[in-house]
Amino acid sequence: MTGPGLVLLHTSPVHVPVFDALRDRRHPGAVLRHLVAPELLERARAEGPGAVAPALLALLAAAGPAPVLVTCSTIGATAESLAPQLGAPVLRVDRPMAAAAVRTGARIAVLAALESTLAPTAGLLADEAGERRVSVRTHLVAGAWERFEAGDTAGYLARVAAAADAVTGADVIVLAQASMAGAAGLTTNPVPVLSSPAPGLAAGLALRTAAP
Repeated sequence: MTGPGLVLLHTSPVHVPVFDALRDRRHPGAVLRHLVAPELLERARAEGPGAVAPALLALLAAAGPAPVLVTCSTIGATAESLAPQLGAPVLRVDRPMAAAAVRTGARIAVLAALESTLAPTAGLLADEAGERRVSVRTHLVAGAWERFEAGDTAGYLARVAAAADAVTGADVIVLAQASMAGAAGLTTNPVPVLSSPAPGLAAGLALRTAAP
């Protein structure tokens, strides 16, 4: 891939190796440029996602004109709204997953480790559903975020997988945060479990291919 590549905006450094590994396996040669800004999530949790718009705009503008993939579900919608000001496409990583979810079934269960992620994800699913009639139930995975912040990735994913296994009455389960992706392979629930990194990266790279 030539040109400036795809800019990935993360609010945790743990995402960098995940997306680099995905690139190496599925999109060899793609150019990824990572920005890590944990303070954006901290402020969004405290003041609401809209509060980070000015800082987010400044950060992405400084990165130069290139398509952007935002891997934080909490600030994804805010980031997408800045695309006209940036003059470049901006995609939240969970949008392709949400589109797949509403195609899979009408009863959607959403799991998140952060409460601030629940409303943005439900809103995204409604947006992707359009005229389809869907029912969205959200579940906060108790104690999971504390494990994540402590660096206990195995414990974090185990809690998410256990929560997914406890879901009933759903056609599809959505793992709302990119950091949850590893839990999909740990679940025993026969209901499809969707995560965002792989489809999100593919869609982000497609934006780069289509960009002038």
